[in-house]
Amino acid sequence: MTTGVLRNPDFRLFLTSHILNETGANVARVALPLVAVLSLHASPLEVGLLAAAQSVAYLLLGLPAGVWVDRVRRRRVLVVTDSARFVLLALIPLLWAVGGLSMLALYGIALLVGCAQVLNDVADQTYLPDLVPKESLPDGNSKLQVVRSVGFGSGPTIGGAIVQIIGAPLTMAVIALSALGSAVALTRIKAADPLPQPRKSRGLARDIGEGVSFILREPIMRVNVLVHTATTLFVSGVLALGVLFLAETVHLAPGVIGLVLVGGGIGGVLSGLLGRRLVARFGAARISWIPLLVTSPFALLLPMTEADWRVSFYLITSAVITFGMTLFGIGATSYRQSVTPPHLLGRVNAATQFLTWGMVPLGGLLGGFLATQVSVRGALWVLMTGKVLAALPILWSPLVKMRDFDEAQVRS
Repeated sequence: MTTGVLRNPDFRLFLTSHILNETGANVARVALPLVAVLSLHASPLEVGLLAAAQSVAYLLLGLPAGVWVDRVRRRRVLVVTDSARFVLLALIPLLWAVGGLSMLALYGIALLVGCAQVLNDVADQTYLPDLVPKESLPDGNSKLQVVRSVGFGSGPTIGGAIVQIIGAPLTMAVIALSALGSAVALTRIKAADPLPQPRKSRGLARDIGEGVSFILREPIMRVNVLVHTATTLFVSGVLALGVLFLAETVHLAPGVIGLVLVGGGIGGVLSGLLGRRLVARFGAARISWIPLLVTSPFALLLPMTEADWRVSFYLITSAVITFGMTLFGIGATSYRQSVTPPHLLGRVNAATQFLTWGMVPLGGLLGGFLATQVSVRGALWVLMTGKVLAALPILWSPLVKMRDFDEAQVRS
């Protein structure tokens, strides 16, 4: 019988850090482009370049970040990157106040903030096993997922309201303070922040290769990454076409579109809230793949959405698919944290994130290409069929014969 992670004061501080970071990051999704548009009168191309400046960090640092995180104290990385984000984001209102803000400055700040976020993301998943017992990892990851889902769903709304009240540049100051608050919460954690055991480097490329090689050799992790990567590709294509589909094919009003799009947030919150109970009842291994397979066929409802009672198909699909994918993600992350040797965990986390996040822009391109070749609805049929098929490799995984992850460790 495991104790809930919320009884752990150090985990509560870690969760507080997450709440501040996730809220700030999702508020920034609205506030940063509005700084460019409202304060600097940026063109659509300039706004696109601003978004690219943040996301390109995953391509530049996604794999090397794991090597660096494996060599240093993980909590220290989190504190330093949060502090860096505070300084960088605070520069925006300061430059605006003195008349020195420009698109070039925003590009540079966005790029550096993105680099800090990449390091923070890798260290974050690598640090949790230092904070809670191995058997509590699914519970811890479930709680963190609730925070992510709530932040993703509510952050833009909160951001829009704050911008309306105090303006976009000053909203960036609020986001900067959230990063500072996260750093302060992390510094109050009393658990040890161990220095990884020194290991001789064989060069950056070989060090990165060790992490990738471990994923390829480990059968459960290998299939988890394959399924996650393929699913992300197809779902990213759907997300790229979602608003266009609802507005121009289904002909929904903007207010209705906003309501329909909350389905994903609902599914994510439910999976996070129920994760611990489901794991206790059915086992961590089963919960990592059964909901994914059971919910995948619901994907085929989405292309049948129409501007009548069938508008519910989009909301239902988003909620159900996100529910299954989130439980799969919680299970896959917990398994990865459980079985990966500590000296490799940063690199394994980085390689996993690089592969899955790398599918996001590719999925968008795939969705756009399919829509131009057939139609938006036709593209959604292809993408959602791909999403259903992407879950099937899990049936050939050792997971299907397991109840809990510790069985895999016993076998190994």
